[in-house]
Amino acid sequence: MSRIAATFETLKKQGRKALIPFITAGDPDPRLTVPLMHALVGAGCDVIEVGVPFSDPMADGPVIQRSSERALRQGVSLRQVLGFVTEFRKTDRTTPVVVFGYANPIEALGVERFADAAKAADADGVLVVDYPPEEAVTLVDLLDARGLDTIFLLSPTTTDARLALVAKRGRGYLYYVSLRGVTGAANIDIGDVEARVRRVRRYTQLPVGVGFGIRDAATAKAVAALSDAVVVGSALIQAMEKVPPDKVVAEVSRFIAPIRVALDELSAVRT
Repeated sequence: MSRIAATFETLKKQGRKALIPFITAGDPDPRLTVPLMHALVGAGCDVIEVGVPFSDPMADGPVIQRSSERALRQGVSLRQVLGFVTEFRKTDRTTPVVVFGYANPIEALGVERFADAAKAADADGVLVVDYPPEEAVTLVDLLDARGLDTIFLLSPTTTDARLALVAKRGRGYLYYVSLRGVTGAANIDIGDVEARVRRVRRYTQLPVGVGFGIRDAATAKAVAALSDAVVVGSALIQAMEKVPPDKVVAEVSRFIAPIRVALDELSAVRT
C-alpha cells in the first residue's frame, strides 16, 4: 500500500478529512522549501503537493504564476525539486509528497528517467496537469512499476467517458477542480460541488480531493463535508506573499492551523 493510500485509510478510520497544501518549490527562496514542507506538516497537513516551477503554467492563475516566476528566477529546476523531496525525507518518512507540474520538464528529462528520479527521491505521487489520461498510459505504467501514484484532475466539464477512464488510471486520490478556469478563482458553489463529487463517486472508490476556490477555514470546512480532502494553493501562496521571506515559515503555520481545526470539527460533530 502506498503512503498516500495508507494516509487516507488512516484518516477514514479516524473520521477525519485530509488537508493538502500546494506550494511552489523554490518560492520565495529555495533554502526555505524544505522548512516550509516541515512547517506544513507541523500545522496539520496530511499530504503535500510540491509544484515544479514552469514558465507557462496555463492552468494556474496569477498568484501561482508569480510563484513560478520567482522560483525560476532563482534557477529552480525539476531535478532540484526532487532534491528538496530527498532532503525532506531525511527527517520525515511518513508524510506523502506529490510532485505537481507540467509535461514539458518531465519530457525534457525523459519520462522513464523522471520516474526513476522520483522514486529515488522517495516521492509518493505525480500529478501532471497537461497529461490527459488518454496520453498518460506510459507514465502510469512507469510510476506503477515503481510504486508511485499517478494523480489525475477532474473538472466540472469532465464527461462520463473521461471520468471512467480517469477512475481506471488514477491512483492515490482524484483531484476535483471545483471551478471552471484557473487556480485562484473565487465564488465556489458548494451545491454544485456536492452534486459533482457524488457523480465522481459513482465511478471510483478512490478518495476525492477538492481544490480551486478554497480560501479559508470556512470554505475548507464546507468543502470537506462533501469530499475526502481539500487542496489549498493560491490562498496559501497569497498569504506567503504578504510577509518578508524570513516570516514565511511562520506565516504558513499561522494560515494552515485554523483550517486544520475547522476540518477536525467535522469529525468531532460525527462522533
